[in-house]
Amino acid sequence: MKNFRTYEISKDFYRLVEQLDWPGHLRDQALRAASSVVLNVAEGAGLPSKKQKSKHFGIALGSLREVQAALEINRVAETSKAMALADQVAAHLYKLHQSVLS
Repeated sequence: MKNFRTYEISKDFYRLVEQLDWPGHLRDQALRAASSVVLNVAEGAGLPSKKQKSKHFGIALGSLREVQAALEINRVAETSKAMALADQVAAHLYKLHQSVLS
């Protein structure tokens, strides 16, 4: 999936989330949600219909918001970089989701 910017930054986001120091109960949840972002972007991109694409891009955006909430709860100093990248991913997902709807 080279040259699909949203997918690439979603992977970067996952890797950054993976490197953070998390309490056990948040780590598992944050990693599941971060991987859901990447996987739903990939799946949505490969689907034929606008309705299917929209569904998966919407799920990815919801999973991203879940990770953002976990980052806010975690309060680790390194989360500011992750939050900035999350905002970038969110902007991409929002645009993708809107473009599919129109």
